[in-house]
Amino acid sequence: MPIKFKKLLYVKSVRIIIDRLWRDNPIFSMCLGVCSALAVTNKVENAIAMGVGVTFVLVASSVIISFLRKLISSRIRMIIYMVTISTFVIVVDRLLKAFFPSISEAIGPYIGLIITNCLIMGRADAFAIKNEVRYSALDGLASGIGYSYTLIIISIIREVLAFGSVLGMKVTPEWWTNWVVMAMAPGAFFVLSIFLWITRNMAKIQPEK
Repeated sequence: MPIKFKKLLYVKSVRIIIDRLWRDNPIFSMCLGVCSALAVTNKVENAIAMGVGVTFVLVASSVIISFLRKLISSRIRMIIYMVTISTFVIVVDRLLKAFFPSISEAIGPYIGLIITNCLIMGRADAFAIKNEVRYSALDGLASGIGYSYTLIIISIIREVLAFGSVLGMKVTPEWWTNWVVMAMAPGAFFVLSIFLWITRNMAKIQPEK
């Protein structure tokens, strides 16, 4: 393989990673997957589980769709996306119920929403259907990591303020009064909005129009 071609492959891979982790971050750049960002970030363990689940579905569905891209008709591509994504979502749901029943009970209703998550559908239609398997897998992984670390940051803030702990470990002093509102929807909106404001100012990202 020519050195110039290898360099082009490397540059494209690096660009995909940087874009998905920061410039085109699913949550604070494109505002995708906000429902789960609000619903499951009251505790860090829930955010980690959702992040891992979404990342798995992103990578697996992107690989399958990319592999079959030349066989998928444009007329039925959305149906193929839905069937592929829902298959892997069911796998995630069953694994959570089998090995992490408490987390499954807490975020179970939102696992099913991964099927219609705009992030996964968007990456499938905007990238996986048009690119090679290796790039599609990398795109899915980077998008999933970008989504996951955003969820985890928001959940750390909310769990500390709402429960005075992180992953069940007490981190606040005895005199700390828990902010109950941070475990509720208003607290989720507040933290997410502050997070969006900070990150967009840092990166000078403008809302998508």
